[in-house]
Amino acid sequence: MTATLGDFDFSFDFDRPESFSYAVALREAAQGQRRGERTRAEICVAACHLLDRESLFDLKVSAICKAAKVAHGTFYIYFSDRHVLVSDLTLGFVGFVQQAMLAVAEANPDSSIRATTAAYFMLFEQNPGLMKCLVHNIESFPEAQDAFQKLNREWITTVVTRIERRLARDGKQNDISHEELMRRAYALGGMTDQYLSGLLLIGDPTLVTISQGREAVIDTLSLLWQRGLEP
Repeated sequence: MTATLGDFDFSFDFDRPESFSYAVALREAAQGQRRGERTRAEICVAACHLLDRESLFDLKVSAICKAAKVAHGTFYIYFSDRHVLVSDLTLGFVGFVQQAMLAVAEANPDSSIRATTAAYFMLFEQNPGLMKCLVHNIESFPEAQDAFQKLNREWITTVVTRIERRLARDGKQNDISHEELMRRAYALGGMTDQYLSGLLLIGDPTLVTISQGREAVIDTLSLLWQRGLEP
């Protein structure tokens, strides 16, 4: 499953979970680029890893520079402050999420609901800090917020369009309205975000106990999507 980050081609592979990591994609995309691009990428990668371990509000420029192995002043060549850095990261990450979901859906047309649910799980698992910014702090980054809302709208429209085509093919197109399908899809998307946030970002102990591993969670969420969109 191949997509692009800028002009860089890369592949999403369920057998290689790190292929769903934005930090890995950024570093790979910078290979062979000019030194300045590699330095910028390392600053971004360092910020991604730090966000995985600490809150957005505890993120320090000094810690980013130390992790990226660059001088403090080097940071300000590329970013005016940490907010601009995280805003750029979240905006780019939204695009990365979209590319991953589309690539997986196109590669698995006969099992797209489970495949895209698995991809979304991987994106949460491999990018907890960035996902936390999107799910819990998105209002701090207006451009990323707009992009994330647009992503949700376009993805839900894509899902509903596919369901409507299937219903029409099966002679059931009048059993459920377009508006009802859209409402269900938005509700299912919110439910998925809430579940994965509790499991992978917050680590709710009860949720962790009953989830019983990645495949069980993907099976459950996929089933809910399938049942929820049935007439």
